[in-house]
Amino acid sequence: KRKHYKTNPGLHYLRNLPTLDPKVCMIIPTYNEEKNIQTIMDECFKQKFVQKIIVVDNNSTDKTTVIAEKEKNVIVLKKKTNKGYTDSCVLGFKESLKTDCDIVSLIDADGTFSPNDLKKMIPYLENCDMVVGTRQVQTLTEKGNQNSMFYVWGNMLLAKLLQLKYFSLLHLGIVQLTDVGCSYRCIRRDALEKIIDELTNPTDLSILKPKNWLFSLYMTMLAIENDLKIVEIPLTFRKRDIGESKSEVTK
Repeated sequence: KRKHYKTNPGLHYLRNLPTLDPKVCMIIPTYNEEKNIQTIMDECFKQKFVQKIIVVDNNSTDKTTVIAEKEKNVIVLKKKTNKGYTDSCVLGFKESLKTDCDIVSLIDADGTFSPNDLKKMIPYLENCDMVVGTRQVQTLTEKGNQNSMFYVWGNMLLAKLLQLKYFSLLHLGIVQLTDVGCSYRCIRRDALEKIIDELTNPTDLSILKPKNWLFSLYMTMLAIENDLKIVEIPLTFRKRDIGESKSEVTK
């Protein structure tokens, strides 16, 4: 149901709040990613502002955690049972607030997202609270990627339904989305602190089921309901060349 248009000038319009020397903490949920984890960690640490990486492992049976634990400035959280992707994200966000980083980013371990896109995302955080990605721009995606026709149009439909809830003729509403399933995102620490309790104790417990795909959508909706400003930007999306998709296990 449409409740309101969110047009409070103090909450929903332009703000300039630059972070002069940002410190970024990257969260990487993993499950049997020994073939990819070193590469994604190396790519993250090549980025100018990345200070910490949190690897949240979903009870892998390979050497994922062994490889991650060898790296400096990497925090490894090892779960005793596979509780799913959502649980890993929640643990990672909670742990990130124990660091001194002022920006937190969530990225997948399979190499389909590029840490290099942080250069695009971080500047927008001067004007908003969270930046989310979209994989819908063909010229920025590698042919043969995991984004099937079902995922593309399913995510688009849900995105437009969510956008319609906050639609107004003035500026097309508070948020403009095309890909609610994209997990790659950055959020300011102060914004994360506002939603962390609801994020770690969701009222809809169905999102905690191991094979659930709703976390990205849930976090976006939670941010909107708490008056956080969101900007969606196009990201590069690569084909997974190594290993197998963990979608059925981790999400």
